[in-house]
Amino acid sequence: MVSTDRTKEQIIFLKPEFRQMVWGGDRLGREWHYEIPGSNTGECWGVSAHPSGDCRVREGLYEGELLSELWKKHPELFGNTGLDRFPLLVKIIDAKADLSIQVHPDDAYANANENGSLGKTECWYILACDEDARLVIGHNAKDKTELSDMIREGRWKELIRETPVKKGDFILIEPGTIHAIKGGIMVMETQQSSDITYRVYDYDRVVNGRLRELHIDKSIDVITAPAGRTEENILNADELPENTMNLLCSCESFKVWKMDVTETLAFDQAYPFLIMSVIEGEGEINGRPICKGDHFILSDGFGAVTLRGKMQLIASTI
Repeated sequence: MVSTDRTKEQIIFLKPEFRQMVWGGDRLGREWHYEIPGSNTGECWGVSAHPSGDCRVREGLYEGELLSELWKKHPELFGNTGLDRFPLLVKIIDAKADLSIQVHPDDAYANANENGSLGKTECWYILACDEDARLVIGHNAKDKTELSDMIREGRWKELIRETPVKKGDFILIEPGTIHAIKGGIMVMETQQSSDITYRVYDYDRVVNGRLRELHIDKSIDVITAPAGRTEENILNADELPENTMNLLCSCESFKVWKMDVTETLAFDQAYPFLIMSVIEGEGEINGRPICKGDHFILSDGFGAVTLRGKMQLIASTI
């Protein structure tokens, strides 16, 4: 039996899961030094207990266990939340080509129409992008009727709203928002633990001799019309105060912080659990070396945390 004190000392390092996508590239191998499965690797699921990509514990007391198993067997590690599944999913996306134009449902719609799945609220921190990078966020239809007409008639240039972005931008994507990551952009994504995506348009791409499935009716059901103002959901987080936890987002589904460590950052882990991903540089946590590409969870009751080095991290919790 593991003592409570020893349990609290655990940093739960995870082995990422990878997904090959028609739009993926090889930067996760070249720039992040992961062992990727191929040159079209689009996603690194760094922290996930979702059935489509369940991460295993890399080392320590729980080495080899799936995160989903750990959640069920040791709810005390995660604050005894009473939730029926690990609620968050953290991934890195490498978009060599444009992703499909898509939308996600909220919890109520997903639960009713997707076998009890969670919906998907997500957010992006832009890790790298071309100088003239743009994202698809939102649309120009004035109401649901016009939205339906524009989608069914394929009036994409008229419908779709694009916005320029740069490295360090942080964007909250709420359910019902039309969106797409365009080619040349890498993002760190924090989202609800859901794999439900409705494709609105996919540029008529052919994969294995067939067009990819679209979800027109469900998309029209869930898209918010009219759309909100895009700029309200974009924050530049490239030059925030150093050696402190900078809150980027606090919504019903999650809280997200960015940390730029140049010397020492100390805090108490006061949440049910805290997910952390190193997105640049290297250093240590409580004397344990960490570097770019590491993903780990600090459990409930972990206590004092000291980060040292020169690195950037994204952290999240519920």
